[in-house]
Amino acid sequence: MPRYVSTKFDKVNARVGPGDDYAVKWVYRVKGLPLQVVAETEEWRRVCDSDGSLSWVRGRTTDARRTVMRTQSQDLALHAKPDEASPGVATLVGHALAELKECQGEWCRLSVGRAKGWARADQVWGTASAPQCR
Repeated sequence: MPRYVSTKFDKVNARVGPGDDYAVKWVYRVKGLPLQVVAETEEWRRVCDSDGSLSWVRGRTTDARRTVMRTQSQDLALHAKPDEASPGVATLVGHALAELKECQGEWCRLSVGRAKGWARADQVWGTASAPQCR
């Protein structure tokens, strides 16, 4: 721990504590949103999101499928190889999600629809091994 998951549905309640008796803080309304799990019980996951907010979500509302998010508004070029000099093959638009295929050092291979390419891990949210919320 920590580890990453993504939201399984387009509506996931984020609660102040690990149980249905706790108030809903907000609702995640995006399927595939990356979340970093920082604590867990059998049924609940304490997660950190790309805004740096902590909440609790039911484990069954998360998916082990790894995704990342471009948190900046600027588009990000995806390269043919894990190298800045490599030609661009696709673009990840600002604030978009992508499926994470693999990481090799500072680079990660992403997939968006039919497009696949490499981006620096520090250019997307959902790859850092250190806890992202304090």
